[in-house]
Amino acid sequence: MSEQATPPSAELSLHGARILIGASLDMAGMDAIRSAAKGARIAIVSDTNVGPLHATPLAGRLGVPESDRFQIPAGEVNKNRIEWTRLTNGMLNAGFGRDSVVVAVGGGVVGDLAGFAAATYMRGIPVIQVPTSLLAMIDAAIGGKTGVDTPAGKNLVGAFHHPTLVVADPAVLKTLPPRELRSGLAEALKHAIITSQAELDWLLANAKAMLHAEGPDQTVAGALIERNVRIKAAVVARDEKESGVRKSLNFGHTIGHAIEAASDYAMLHGESIAIGMRVEAMIAEALGLAAPTLAEQVTVAASALELLVQPSLPMTADAVLAATRTDKKARGGAVEYALAAGVGTMAAADAGYGTRVSDDVVRAAVVRAFSA
Repeated sequence: MSEQATPPSAELSLHGARILIGASLDMAGMDAIRSAAKGARIAIVSDTNVGPLHATPLAGRLGVPESDRFQIPAGEVNKNRIEWTRLTNGMLNAGFGRDSVVVAVGGGVVGDLAGFAAATYMRGIPVIQVPTSLLAMIDAAIGGKTGVDTPAGKNLVGAFHHPTLVVADPAVLKTLPPRELRSGLAEALKHAIITSQAELDWLLANAKAMLHAEGPDQTVAGALIERNVRIKAAVVARDEKESGVRKSLNFGHTIGHAIEAASDYAMLHGESIAIGMRVEAMIAEALGLAAPTLAEQVTVAASALELLVQPSLPMTADAVLAATRTDKKARGGAVEYALAAGVGTMAAADAGYGTRVSDDVVRAAVVRAFSA
């Protein structure tokens, strides 16, 4: 560790991954990356937005030559097999071997695609995640899910491949556009709803500090990241491959992913998930699984976090419904939903946390949510 480096504010471990929160990318975080990659050839992967801001300076400090730096076009639409092929071909042409490590510097798109490249390159090489968005810090970089989207749906091709190291530096959030920051807060809202009323109260009490016009308060941001990583890590530690309780992390995601797809990914992940949680709360209410106040609680909380509660683009209920049918959570041709019964309580805990819902109920909830 550098002489000036300060320790991270928190350190966790999950399925072999060392997770550092609050470690500066130009001090302790950089040293941790250097140590984790010791003796390996480093492939830095980023995108056209994050690359100049964070990947290029980090590569320079680590001594990674230009030939070993790779960029993908920014945006969810580019998290696909074409870019996976281009990235892995680039690494092959550059002569990367099994003694290599991928360092993913970016948001969820970069982390998912670079992680999948690492999972499949020469049957698997290590990956280090350096998330630069709030969503990636508290969700995408944690838990080992990697993958790419296909025309049939989101994240349908992928692998579980845990990183060896995750470095979450809240300071980089200063460069995050406000829309992207709000998108990350949607995942924090999901974690709060599935965890407890106390967690939801804390999030809402600190919303203004996160949404400050000059960027999020660094102390609050660090605390928010740590709280959310602990929530997700605790769930994943119990159920790595999503056969039970990990499904609870999918609250809002079946409808949310469908909204993303119906918008041709013009809507951000978190924006779509916020609306998805509202719709799925209405579904739970319609099925008698939740109190009739849950959807209103979700709506009020999402609004306080300046999240969308209706799509920003025109889309029909049938388009959303059609998109749910290719969701990877479908079983036997039927779509499963991870539904909240209330704040801090998930429905169907005794049945694997998945609830199959008829098209009529889903369509009615989507129509209701999109019209009011």
